[in-house]
Amino acid sequence: MMQKRMMTVAVGAVLALGMAACSGGNKTGSATGGGAASAQNAAVGKVFSPSTTKGGTLRFGMADDWDSVDPGDTYYALSWNFLRNYARTLVVFKSAPGAAGAKLVPDLAQTLGVPTDGAKTWTYKLRDGLKFEDGSPITSKDIKYGVARQLDKGVNALPNGPTYFNDFLKDVPQGYSVYKDKNLDNLKSIETPDAKTIIFHLKSALSGFDYFAQLPATAPVPVAKDTGAKYKNHVISSGPYMFDTVALGKKYTLKRNPNYDPKTDPDSGRLALPDTITVDLGLNAADIDNRLQAGDLDIDIAGTGVQAASQGKILSDPALKAKTDDAASARTWFSVLNPDVAPLNNIDCRKAILLAADKTGYQRAYGGATGGDIATSLMPPLIPGHRAIDLYEAKTKPKGDLVAAKAALTKCGKPSGFETNISYRAARPKEKATAESLQQSLAAVGIKLTPKPYPTGDYFKLYAGKPDFAKAHNLGIMVYGWAADWPDGFGFLSQIVDSRTIRPSGNTNLGIKIPAADAAIDKALSTTDATARNTIWGNVDQLVMENAAVLPGVWSKGLLFRPSTLTNVFVNDGFGMYDYTAVGTSRK
Repeated sequence: MMQKRMMTVAVGAVLALGMAACSGGNKTGSATGGGAASAQNAAVGKVFSPSTTKGGTLRFGMADDWDSVDPGDTYYALSWNFLRNYARTLVVFKSAPGAAGAKLVPDLAQTLGVPTDGAKTWTYKLRDGLKFEDGSPITSKDIKYGVARQLDKGVNALPNGPTYFNDFLKDVPQGYSVYKDKNLDNLKSIETPDAKTIIFHLKSALSGFDYFAQLPATAPVPVAKDTGAKYKNHVISSGPYMFDTVALGKKYTLKRNPNYDPKTDPDSGRLALPDTITVDLGLNAADIDNRLQAGDLDIDIAGTGVQAASQGKILSDPALKAKTDDAASARTWFSVLNPDVAPLNNIDCRKAILLAADKTGYQRAYGGATGGDIATSLMPPLIPGHRAIDLYEAKTKPKGDLVAAKAALTKCGKPSGFETNISYRAARPKEKATAESLQQSLAAVGIKLTPKPYPTGDYFKLYAGKPDFAKAHNLGIMVYGWAADWPDGFGFLSQIVDSRTIRPSGNTNLGIKIPAADAAIDKALSTTDATARNTIWGNVDQLVMENAAVLPGVWSKGLLFRPSTLTNVFVNDGFGMYDYTAVGTSRK
């Protein structure tokens, strides 16, 4: 996912295929809200300031905007974490600290999925008493419609989000769209024989289908209330909160959903502690850090940690350091080298970039060692199958090898260098710093970069993730990051490496097109032995690096700041950030 999640569950069962204030402030379960003794990493693997007290307003802030609050049109980790407050899915990652937070549990469904036909067919039965915010019952057809609508990846429909259902559902009609074909019965790969039963039919066996069932796309959507691309203006809630006010790009306010019944939600761990949730958008990233320290804001919803400029101050002050949690994740910050933009269609020109780049500058952009380790390949060490790959001397010559880079430029026919553009998300200072660091280090061998910032919310829909735009605007290097949808090579690599996932817009694969990698992915999907399968994922990573398809940056960690007013706060291992369905506040 963009800035996506690490799911630290056991991976042996993932793919056996034929192929992650006011009601009383200070009363808490085992600590005083906002008054618990604080220490660094006090919310890693355990709950800091445990509480079941409801009330107050929990205040989130974010630089720029996210892609969408529409569950069928979103692929940001922060969004997948946060939307569990207003959208329930068939299956969900449990709200709990440590390894328990990466455990799949039933949500709308009574149990995890029941496989038949050699794991090509999956059946779920819904719980009793499920309702939308307006009191109308949630049925299996609402869930089928939710999945069906997100199959339309057109730029004017729902281009964001993963393509797992597109890729694995059986016999989906070519160009299928619920906005063109109103007869839901024509999507025969999903059956709803009664109001409480939904059955998925797959092209091939997938023992890990429950990971698909936890995707936001399985959140129910009432067909009568769907407004397509405008549905984000008023998502109909199935969770404990509902939208009160929506000012796109500016602010969201959520209030309690009166028709949410916690008795129908016994397994997820949701607590719904605050009475009100606010999300202020378009803030300055540095200002967010300052407001967190001043107590004017509760959580930076991006969940990637404070900015590099804030780290020195925080880590040098024992009182501030005690309010931080430094959590590792299965995330890599990296840049794609676009083969559609000349001269990067020449592998030696791409190799010149990898050899000349100052990897220490990339790391500094993310806060130095506190922000993560210098990456030598795409796949992070926390993913099974990771192997030590360092084809471009990231470890031995981290500041770059200018001699080798110049030799590569000569080999690609550009001995004096070349010009290209580098894109990044405008409201992300770490990505801006990355672009500026690369601009400086690559200039030493004559490669001239022109930074091109674009809005975060549409970065993948309209800019870097739209191949025609990227090519027309000479985006030779595109900066972003990715974390595993679940802890397996498939969960990390498929949506950023498989060329068959590339579509007209909304892409998360920004231009990696390696036929041998595609073939290796298919081989992994048909390999049932976990050890052998993990070896293949390592092979895919090797192929990506041999083809100089990406510039690895940082295997991520994030220094999260935890204001003293937060209660019941912990890092959820399923997201590598604070659990946004668990946190409360001691503020009245």
